[in-house]
Amino acid sequence: MEVSTRYARSGDAQIAYQVLGEGPLDIVVVPSFFSNIELDWDLPPRARFLEQLASFARLIHFDRRGAGMSGGVAGATPLEEQIDDVRAVIEAAGSEYPALISVAEGCALAVLFAASNPDLVRALVLITPTPRVVRGPGYEWAQTVEERNAIVQAVVEHWGSSSPEQPWGAFAGQDEHHRLLLARHRRLSMTPDAAAAALVMVGELDVRDALPSVQCPTLVLRRANDTFVDERHSRYAAAHIPNAQYVEVPTGGRAAHEIEQFLTGVRRPVVSDRVLATVVFTDIVDSTKRAAELGDGRWRALLERHDELVREEVGRHRGRLVKSLGDGMLATFDGPSRAISGAIAIRDGARRLDLEVRAGLHTGECELLPDDDVGGIAVHIGARISGLAAPGEVLVSSTVRDLIVGSSQTLSDRGEHELKGVPGPWRIFAVQT
Repeated sequence: MEVSTRYARSGDAQIAYQVLGEGPLDIVVVPSFFSNIELDWDLPPRARFLEQLASFARLIHFDRRGAGMSGGVAGATPLEEQIDDVRAVIEAAGSEYPALISVAEGCALAVLFAASNPDLVRALVLITPTPRVVRGPGYEWAQTVEERNAIVQAVVEHWGSSSPEQPWGAFAGQDEHHRLLLARHRRLSMTPDAAAAALVMVGELDVRDALPSVQCPTLVLRRANDTFVDERHSRYAAAHIPNAQYVEVPTGGRAAHEIEQFLTGVRRPVVSDRVLATVVFTDIVDSTKRAAELGDGRWRALLERHDELVREEVGRHRGRLVKSLGDGMLATFDGPSRAISGAIAIRDGARRLDLEVRAGLHTGECELLPDDDVGGIAVHIGARISGLAAPGEVLVSSTVRDLIVGSSQTLSDRGEHELKGVPGPWRIFAVQT
């Protein structure tokens, strides 16, 4: 099939995308870490799947940053930047309310986008999702670190090979022509080093905490004869996304048929009052002592300069200042990396004013309250983490740590802490700057 490739601008990268079909609803296919939208049509199973989707919908599919026809740095690109890429493609294609479909590790990006942008996503279809790839507490069926490292090493050695012994040989089967097509597709999707870097990041991702924040109708699909990915990954995702449907596609069945049945009956939901966001609390250290030293007039003037700094840095990092807290502030950001950068900028700017601030960050579901305020357990957690910070310190929750894999930020473990009024122990990390 001849489909023209277009480009959407996302920051410093051009994201390649294609549009086909003229159905009454839009579908955006969020790919796995490697893809090439022009070569997808040379792979019969992939081409059939796309054509089936385009038979009842307007289909939009794209290459992720650094993969296939898209620009940008290949490999370990933070999901936060890739969320911007999805938004850029949706806007460039003129899509107002699409359904998102993704497969395997691409589902992590689709989940975060849907949870962070509940007003933009009609529905979500996750095919064999892997909320976490490496084994951990409460997730014992996943790969061990050693098994994951062996897979990454095998990718470097066999990427683009048509040998049945290469890591994904089971997908190609015994058909030599199919193996050659898959090998060429991988070589023209990204380099071996970029694929290995991307797989390392995938192995560190953990989006389990974001699953309960997905608000749109969700279908989790898994092929009954899939022996490559443990079915408990899919069942975990379905169990933790509110009201998600779980369907096993029988041998010989078509996933596109299940998707069509699910999507064509979806009604536009009521606009939600909940959203996934990163909350940031900052406060001035020893503010009472400084006020006494300076006197009321000089202290008020200094606070005004502090508040002006906060407004400027929050806006510059694409956040929203929720409210001033007298000697601090509460803000929300649509991405944890931007939130960390904003908190660091506020701390550094405050030092130039001869003030020391501390900050606490957490990513979670926030309730949108009247007068543009926010509430919910995520806000309480952010406040408690801020209270643990030493002067000049920026502390984050383990949820934030899990979502910034691949970013330039470096964290150090501050151990587990009990947060007042919040169930269970919480592992806290300090941003290193």
